[in-house]
Amino acid sequence: MATARRTAALALALVPALLLLVLGGAGQAGAVGYRYWSFWDLTGGKWTYATQGPSTARPSDGDVQGFRFAVSEDSRHAVQPRGEREFAAICAKTPARHGKKRVALVIDPGTAADAPSGERPPAARTACAQVAPDASTAEALAEVAAPLRYDTNALLCAITGYPRTGCGEPVAAGGPTASARPGASAPTHQGPSVGLLAGAAAVAVLGAAAVWQARRRKG
Repeated sequence: MATARRTAALALALVPALLLLVLGGAGQAGAVGYRYWSFWDLTGGKWTYATQGPSTARPSDGDVQGFRFAVSEDSRHAVQPRGEREFAAICAKTPARHGKKRVALVIDPGTAADAPSGERPPAARTACAQVAPDASTAEALAEVAAPLRYDTNALLCAITGYPRTGCGEPVAAGGPTASARPGASAPTHQGPSVGLLAGAAAVAVLGAAAVWQARRRKG
């Protein structure tokens, strides 16, 4: 009877510990971000995530737009460009010209922590692109930050050649990377794995059985 009680106590004690592992494992499984160049508009002095890509965006004269390379989970958690963001300061040395528009660009390659393996990010910089009135942001960027690299889906992969390889690949916390695109369907983990749930259930059943056996013997 004493052995049965000890078994029951041990089994029941393992349940909360295993449940903690389940919940912890579920949280880690969902920790996925994407390594890519995010695109931003400066609105009211604040960065806002662009609602369209640089190839279709048509900035106006005097606009400020930014690019930031980083690992971001999604647009709500994307990392903003750093540094100077005032149009007057960025385009101070580029006088206005008739038939042209000026677009201030903030280009932030991010930090070493976000860089692909074996690469180091160049220094952040600003540039004033002077382009045709109907030019897109991509055309303005090409004027001041070539070479640009795109993938087959027209996703911007590199600015001034950085990074050399990769394009929007997912990055799991503490894990390897694989090919994908930001905004594409990535594996989602809304709950713990089947194996962990089965383990927790097995321990709970074992504990209940041991308690029942102990009570039966006592009776």
